[in-house]
Amino acid sequence: MSRVALVTGGSRGVGHGIARALVDDGWTTYVTSRHGTGPDGALALRCDHTDDAAVAAAFDEIASSSGQLDLLVNNAWAAPKGFGGFSDPFWKRPVDDWDTLIGVGLRAHYVSSVHAARLMTEAGRGLITNISSFGSRGHLHSVLYGMSKTALDKMAADMAVELKDTGVAAISLWLGLIRTELLLSLGIDEFAGFSLQRAEDPEFVGRVISRLARDPDLAAHNGHTLVTAELGTRYGIVNNDGTPPDSHRAAFGGGPLFPPSHQVDVDDRIPSREDLS
Repeated sequence: MSRVALVTGGSRGVGHGIARALVDDGWTTYVTSRHGTGPDGALALRCDHTDDAAVAAAFDEIASSSGQLDLLVNNAWAAPKGFGGFSDPFWKRPVDDWDTLIGVGLRAHYVSSVHAARLMTEAGRGLITNISSFGSRGHLHSVLYGMSKTALDKMAADMAVELKDTGVAAISLWLGLIRTELLLSLGIDEFAGFSLQRAEDPEFVGRVISRLARDPDLAAHNGHTLVTAELGTRYGIVNNDGTPPDSHRAAFGGGPLFPPSHQVDVDDRIPSREDLS
């Protein structure tokens, strides 16, 4: 049976690379974007994620055309206006930064998850993933950025409680520094103190998600926030150039804040690079 995935915000950057990796791994892959574009091989849907009716229509199209949805990658995101959104303190920023970082970066994930859960619970299987970051743990970029990412982790944890015994899992993922085309075009060796050589390719993230969706122990991960670099180590997945990316766990002072208290922390069972050397 063909597996069907949707990557929101898949026209460029992280979402584009994730979708490309899913296509390469044999998924029937839909992507949403405001302009209706995506990587070769993906099925692009025009969708503004601030428009609930447009989101509903996108999911209706997937249900009508494919009859199923096995994976949702919540990636849609909107940056605040100007670089000052990530350089000025919050009291010097316009309060409508909320509308992008929370209204899109958080609300859009929730709305898409609602529609995905309706399809997945009826089928009795599926995975909902949130693209989050270490900004949940330590200050990164801005106050609202951290708020939105922490909320995504809590959303996955609480969705897992309500998804119990449905066959559907909700997981939040902490990505490290990503080697997007934009970042690589700057001609720099490091960004915010992190090496680009040890950063993650967008396709790496997609390969990790594809493998996670097929993990026979997926139900044990339900509700957890997992680190993509550490999952890569567990699954033997590396970057496009064959290098394993670094986890930023130590740099941000520790691991996720919202693992389900009744389950063993999956991250603790992932071997470190030192254990494998």
